[in-house]
Amino acid sequence: MPANRSAHLPVILLTALAPISWGTTYAVTTEFLPPDRPLFTGLLRALPAGLVLLALTRVLPRGAWWWKATVLGALNIGAFFPLLFLSAYRLPGGMAAVVGSVGPLFVAGLATVLLGERPTVRTLLTGVAAALGVSLVVLKAAGALDAVGVLAALASTASMSTGTVLTKRWGRPDGVGPLALTGWQLTAGGLLIMPLAVLVEGAPPALDGRAAAGYLYLALANTAVAYWLWFRGIGRLTATQVTFLGPLSPLTAAFVGWAALGQALTPLQLAGMGLAFGATVAGQLGARRAAPVKGSGSGAGKARVPALASRR
Repeated sequence: MPANRSAHLPVILLTALAPISWGTTYAVTTEFLPPDRPLFTGLLRALPAGLVLLALTRVLPRGAWWWKATVLGALNIGAFFPLLFLSAYRLPGGMAAVVGSVGPLFVAGLATVLLGERPTVRTLLTGVAAALGVSLVVLKAAGALDAVGVLAALASTASMSTGTVLTKRWGRPDGVGPLALTGWQLTAGGLLIMPLAVLVEGAPPALDGRAAAGYLYLALANTAVAYWLWFRGIGRLTATQVTFLGPLSPLTAAFVGWAALGQALTPLQLAGMGLAFGATVAGQLGARRAAPVKGSGSGAGKARVPALASRR
């Protein structure tokens, strides 16, 4: 392995823990949390985690970073969560995950315009292979597609993809680490979700110990730590490399469903898992070395919906 790729291997492995963690979301949601409260779940995932990170770092945005943090929080959290759940509820099982699996192709296009990372033919073919692999893993036979659901799925993918590329483009302000940047985005995103959750779902549900433990896991490990690793990876890898780790989420969800929930895996699903994992590896091997990011240390950056298993 070339030296630059070898140096990036620990970063890739740590960043991969984020989508792996997100792959456990469906199992935790269906087994531990109250049903039919997706926005409340999104709120408790984002806002407490963001406030904890703000308390730990004690760093607030300054100047232009007030609006930049708000934009990134809206794209990566505040808009992404509601659109994801809307698409998952309105589309047949797994279809939202299939639409979301084109994220690497979205990012490749946006990175060309905003970052100057011109995609290669290999990158585009790898993105297609990743989407096909995810399709084989999660797609179920179903009836007609809902137009609103499809648009919501595309919008959620576009939102997260744009947030990933802008996070890479803007980097971080001097002296600010990825932990603080994560806290800003989670807090902003949670505050955006809060009025929508109250308006749509009303008062919070009563929580027992099991639900409290589930929300605690989602807020800390599944969100605070996972998004910190994700944004940290964006600062050290190319945007394309990071987004090609996304298929690890539905693969993890399928594995957890088989290992913990007794869900069977067909030979076709196993083949899809192999294809998606192969595309994930190829997406790392084929990427160019990331340029230093402004502020990255160089002194300059129970919603019982199976489709949720593949996303954050």
